[in-house]
Amino acid sequence: MLFWTKNSRSDTMRNDAIGVFDSGMGGLTAVKELNAILPHENIIYFGDTARIPYGSRSPETVLRYAKEDVAFLRQYAVKMIIAACGTVSSIVGDQPFVTDMPFTGVVLPASETACRVTRNGKIGVIGTPATIRSGSYEKAIHKMHPEMTVFGQACPLFVHLVENGYTDLHNPVTRLVAEEYLEPVRKAGVDTLILGCTHYPVIREIIADYMGPEVQLISSGAEAAKYARQCLETQNLLADRQTLGENTYYVSDSTEMFIENAGHFLHQDVMGKVFRCNL
Repeated sequence: MLFWTKNSRSDTMRNDAIGVFDSGMGGLTAVKELNAILPHENIIYFGDTARIPYGSRSPETVLRYAKEDVAFLRQYAVKMIIAACGTVSSIVGDQPFVTDMPFTGVVLPASETACRVTRNGKIGVIGTPATIRSGSYEKAIHKMHPEMTVFGQACPLFVHLVENGYTDLHNPVTRLVAEEYLEPVRKAGVDTLILGCTHYPVIREIIADYMGPEVQLISSGAEAAKYARQCLETQNLLADRQTLGENTYYVSDSTEMFIENAGHFLHQDVMGKVFRCNL
């Protein structure tokens, strides 16, 4: 999903930041992977925490929010933008509104990986109601492999549970909700499950425990980060600095709540400055 034609700007863009946005904090799963595989890159993250969740909004509203998020990131020197939000990625589809720099969502990278690793051709997708309604993963998978079967399941409560810290493996509330959502997917016999919302890897252990060891879980945020590395390598846009990159975070609501809850996503304290901003 590389929507950009290389031009003369590439030589001056190498040390610009990678811009990442999400409706809340789920995109931090992509940031964590970017930090691991591209340690010399600067990351600018915007979390629209004041308007979460996007998954219950209309497609028109989600697209408007996404354009505002991108406009915010464009205030800074960025060389690539990652829509680390399954809902935004699903609604944008193959009609992106960023064409002057590399841009990717999470649908195509995760779908490609799922198609590669499945053994029985049965792939499950869990996501927000908007993501599942769009059929974006099913369309992407069938475009690559028409013979595969895709089972979608909306999980509307997962985002709220994660954002409010109900993430422990033994949390009875989250486990009960997970059982209800995942039962039909497990009964369908999938051997691969795409976590189609970047919040879901935070409760990966709960999901994996219910689905069983034979089912491979695909993190959409992590796969988008890997795809971003591939894009930047192909376009000769990797940073040429030798020092470690820096993370800068912007949120549209409380910075204190973001810092407190971000530890669930990063599994460590936030490293980098956090600012509140108004769109």
